[in-house]
Amino acid sequence: MLPPAPVTLQGAYVRLEPLGQEHVPGLAQATAGDEEVWRWLPAFPADEAELGVVVAAALAERERGQRFPFAILSADGSAVLGSSSYLDFDSGHPRIEIGWTWLSRPVWRSPVNTEAKLLLLGHAFDDLGYERVTLKTHHRNERSQAAIARLGAVREGTLRHHVRHRDGSWRDSVYFSILSAEWPQARDGLTARLAAQE
Repeated sequence: MLPPAPVTLQGAYVRLEPLGQEHVPGLAQATAGDEEVWRWLPAFPADEAELGVVVAAALAERERGQRFPFAILSADGSAVLGSSSYLDFDSGHPRIEIGWTWLSRPVWRSPVNTEAKLLLLGHAFDDLGYERVTLKTHHRNERSQAAIARLGAVREGTLRHHVRHRDGSWRDSVYFSILSAEWPQARDGLTARLAAQE
């Protein structure tokens, strides 16, 4: 098992590269101020300056070894579409989480999220050697729960009153996971879904 390190993951639809401040203008243009994009996330950056604060916090967590954030770009790198991160990989156990994912609304229900998750899962299992990949979401975020289930992840349960949401309400966190033995079937399913979307 290896910790996440700087790497670029290239697909047919998206390219994932280590997140940096240079991605802030594109991320702001794609997602800042869109309540639908940020509804279930801990932050709501209304403009480029506030999105820069969100990115700076992610980069500080990377420096502390707590998170590894990626920018999600179009395959040719011409457009910034969103971000996703590896989390919870510093505990000494062969597990990792994929989270803090947000995407521009025009690419929802497109191959973008499917391929981004395929790349992140493949890197976690095949390159870094993790046994378990976790994904979690807000209990009221039914769209995200359905998307995670479509990845081939198993719904494990709910942690009640897990964290406070930014509006002060309690968030229950719905947990899913994929184990290394389940990865080949999940990978084949995601690959087939991408082929069907072409």
